[in-house]
Amino acid sequence: MQGVPINIDNLIHARSVEDNRREFKATWNDAVKESVVRSVCAFANDLLNLNGGYVILGIDTDEQGRPILHPRGLGHLDLDHIQREIYGQCNRIDPMYQPLVFPETYRGETILIIWAPGGDNRPYQAPKRGRGGEREYYVRQGSSTVEARGEIRTQLIEQTARIPFDDRRSLIAKVEDISPTLVRRFLSDVRSDLIQTGTNVADSDLYQRMRIVVRLNDHYAPRNAAILFFNETPDSFFDGARIEIVQFGDDAGGDLIEERTITGPLNEQIKLTLDYLNSLTDVMLKKRPREAEVDRAVTYPYEAMEEAVVNAVYHRSYDNLREPTKIYLYPDRMEIISYPGPLQGIEAHHLVRDGVVPPVPARNRRIGEFLKELRLAEGRGTGLPKIRRRMAENGSPEPLFDYDEGRTYFRVILPAHPRYKVIHALRESALLWSTGERDAALSHLKRAFDTQPSSGALASQLIDYLITMDDLATAERVFTQFDSQPLKAETAQPYLVYAAALLDRNQPQKARRVLDMMLLSGASENTLETARLRKRLDEF
Repeated sequence: MQGVPINIDNLIHARSVEDNRREFKATWNDAVKESVVRSVCAFANDLLNLNGGYVILGIDTDEQGRPILHPRGLGHLDLDHIQREIYGQCNRIDPMYQPLVFPETYRGETILIIWAPGGDNRPYQAPKRGRGGEREYYVRQGSSTVEARGEIRTQLIEQTARIPFDDRRSLIAKVEDISPTLVRRFLSDVRSDLIQTGTNVADSDLYQRMRIVVRLNDHYAPRNAAILFFNETPDSFFDGARIEIVQFGDDAGGDLIEERTITGPLNEQIKLTLDYLNSLTDVMLKKRPREAEVDRAVTYPYEAMEEAVVNAVYHRSYDNLREPTKIYLYPDRMEIISYPGPLQGIEAHHLVRDGVVPPVPARNRRIGEFLKELRLAEGRGTGLPKIRRRMAENGSPEPLFDYDEGRTYFRVILPAHPRYKVIHALRESALLWSTGERDAALSHLKRAFDTQPSSGALASQLIDYLITMDDLATAERVFTQFDSQPLKAETAQPYLVYAAALLDRNQPQKARRVLDMMLLSGASENTLETARLRKRLDEF
């Protein structure tokens, strides 16, 4: 069989396949035969639901287990004979299991790629080394094939013949529901050698080589993952296979600004969702005092949104769940919610900073595999740390991850950048003020200032509105609260606005004290406005 359904270079360099799902062998001999059948057995058992792995023959490794390139190759050996021996060795696996073997040319040398997907009849056993007919269960631990013992053996036995939903045959769809156009587009996007060999491969052959169909007696049926990725309307088969985005003008229960539903193949849903969310993200630039550099921040870092959305699509269930993946946009945060909650074995303390998520079996193995090949998802355990890292690099508050006691949902909360909260509050209050809803404008601005009392932009605008409405007492309280903050942003504005208002009301002594307080606070912006106010105080 020629044409492996993924990109060989990405496989060898672990760009789309994790390290522990690859094993390299420099050549083919009796010792390699024995180890290969055990590795194939371990990949077939697929303990963590990663959809098995690959054994690459003809490439040696260094002391760290990294592939050595240029490859040694197998050109001096009889490839047909090797393939027959591989199938013969794998006939010793119980129950019956056969991998897929692909002869390929890589960097001018002939290699063999053995793809051993997660099996449908696990757990599997393979012969033990030098023990005649004695067999043992094998699994992958890290990058090694080991005998399944103790707790791991128990976990493997509990997975007996348990196929993840996305890899099961569909009970409601037909092979004709698979779009060959979408399949070929996917293979092109992942730069699969399967469609770059120059041969015209029939659609049915493509489906079989990709293992997106399963044989039933004299016909084939699609696997659920095939409908989720290679049908234009997967939500017509699985109600929850869509994403709903809701944007609110205020917090929960506030005015609804926009509601949007994203449908289509799962990978397209992710791309369309991220394009839409990114279009709503503001870029905020702030000039550093006395420096040429400008600080750049965004409402939500793209990479953090990407990880959260991909994880929601990857790790949710599509089996009899009508609830779509949901994204709620509030003025101060974004919430990404998927259903149900995390699998047993993941607890709240694993989700906090410096927590480590344990290697529990994934809910979906084919969805994860396809997303990794498209470079939308990364290796296990990288999502939450990456979200935290990108948020911190953007100057954003810490993200939150939570779920309910019944594990009915999992939620990622991305707080908006503090500067965006200020911009949004100023924008909304200005709109309300301009339309005559002054009390609403004040109320909106007060709520924002209460959460960010160190913001000079919020304080100065609130003081200005209060003075316009002749509420000097509240204006003074706002000013005092701002002045008491140890760290301030837009430092000079509240002092200047409040001092100008005091001068307008013929309170020069109080205005002078406010300007002196500004100097003590270390504010140095708006030197011209400060000079103008000092001049009004006859200070030249």
